[in-house]
Amino acid sequence: MYIAQEESFGPVMVISKFKNGDVDGVLRRANATEYGLASGVFTRDINKALYISEKLEAGTVFINTYNKTDVAAPFGGFKLSGFGKDLGK
Repeated sequence: MYIAQEESFGPVMVISKFKNGDVDGVLRRANATEYGLASGVFTRDINKALYISEKLEAGTVFINTYNKTDVAAPFGGFKLSGFGKDLGK
């Protein structure tokens, strides 16, 4: 879907369902975008959350919450998202 591939700002959250156990398929879909500012993982399985957060191409990965951060924390995106960790536009 268009909304899952664009970098939307505002009160927008894309939630994608996936087949049980298809974590690598979820990662392929999540990383198949030109943007990578932030993402979120919601799960009861901390090992799965940590695995996914390491593989996501995003500057910030929130686990079981979203947009809870400290202004003093390092910040940056990947790909075309802002002035990021890999020097995006």
